[in-house]
Amino acid sequence: MFRTSDIVLIAVMVSAAALTYKTKREAEEQLASVQKIEAQIRYEEDTIDLLKADWSLLTQPSRLQKLAEIYKSQLGLEPVNARQIVNLDDLPAKPVTIEDLSSQRLGGMADNSDNGPKGAKDPVMTGGIVQ
Repeated sequence: MFRTSDIVLIAVMVSAAALTYKTKREAEEQLASVQKIEAQIRYEEDTIDLLKADWSLLTQPSRLQKLAEIYKSQLGLEPVNARQIVNLDDLPAKPVTIEDLSSQRLGGMADNSDNGPKGAKDPVMTGGIVQ
């Protein structure tokens, strides 16, 4: 009837068919997953386009001018005077203060001595080495 080689060849053919079917099924599942992700991307892109259109509609200068006129009393809005606009050179200079660090003890975060700035102690003990 059947020889041993025939049975082995039939087993190899069946296992090859099963492997092929399994591989095809996995590929189809991956393709479905990719298509689902692409659909999500298209949906997000459409949403972004819609939001950009809404934003451009909401920020139209004519619309904002109407809203500013309607809510002028509630927001306390007033037109900008020419005297309110200055150059950078017209602003007063901020005084520069340089602290003398040479007289202070230089230590780590865990330094709890009173020699720090304004005699303050560090409330956080970090386990650093104190010299």
